[in-house]
Amino acid sequence: MKGYWIIFGSTVTDAAAQQEYGRLWGPIAEQYGAKLKALDPAALLESHTSSRVVAVEFPSYALAKACYDDPAYVEAKAFALRAARREMIVIEGDLGD
Repeated sequence: MKGYWIIFGSTVTDAAAQQEYGRLWGPIAEQYGAKLKALDPAALLESHTSSRVVAVEFPSYALAKACYDDPAYVEAKAFALRAARREMIVIEGDLGD
């Protein structure tokens, strides 16, 4: 089964950090076969702090977990956390297309 990161984020407050995260994320995503799926913010029916929601699809749950623990992602994540507040869950399943 596929694996997903579901990320709930606030408005970006540090554009430079977000840009650096994006630069670092590209090769990591390619290595793990990850695909971004932007979700409609209107899906946040009961959110107090999040204004954005993103799903990152991986070919498997194992790859989703491995990517999160990869030292290259740990480095990139520091920029994501500087760019905006966020919360993330990792799930297994198939969200479809």
